[in-house]
Amino acid sequence: MKPIVAIVGREITEAKGVRGEAYGAGRLYSDAITRAGGVPVIVPPVDLDAAAISSLIAGCQALVLHGGGDVDPARYGQPPTAPELYGINTRHDDIELAVVNAALSADRPILAICRGVQIMNVALGGTLVQHIATHGDHTRQFHPVSLVDGCRTALAMGTNTPTACHSYHHQALDRLGTGVNVVGRHADGTIEAVEVDGHRWVVGVQWHPEDSATDDSHQQALFDALIREC
Repeated sequence: MKPIVAIVGREITEAKGVRGEAYGAGRLYSDAITRAGGVPVIVPPVDLDAAAISSLIAGCQALVLHGGGDVDPARYGQPPTAPELYGINTRHDDIELAVVNAALSADRPILAICRGVQIMNVALGGTLVQHIATHGDHTRQFHPVSLVDGCRTALAMGTNTPTACHSYHHQALDRLGTGVNVVGRHADGTIEAVEVDGHRWVVGVQWHPEDSATDDSHQQALFDALIREC
């Protein structure tokens, strides 16, 4: 039986083939999961109680947290200070914080991408830089990342120095949450990869491996490793 991988979707205002507003998720995430041998299941960002979240995670073998708008600074105890903040959505924050906590409690393998690694850090008590000074080097840019030798991320990707990591973000991790360890950085010092202690396989990357996973085996390998851990 193929592993089921949960992805929390987004509220979207434009969609073809449906009437009115819709829920959705980027196709590239599902494609990469499918190539790895998993079955992606998109969970709409609807109001779910704790029991429903626990049941959802119990029925899945892994979780992918993907990109999107900014996390509300109130979630990590700060007022909004950056005029560049965008896309804050209470429903998205609510369900993703609940899902990541449930997945961590159930020790499900997690691959957290871009906003995903940020919401995971916040769920574990960390904070974010609301707008990084070097954001221009992280928006629509392919760049190298230096990974710690022997870390799970490097082992999964088969390299300590992936050279073509595609970034699209203006925020980054600041104070680390409980158990969160930095295993990769950009040349400017921005945190690019983390792992969480005490869990089977929890990897977070600030870049978007799904963007080039079709042609870049190092990027696809992150999804392959997630499925193997199931």
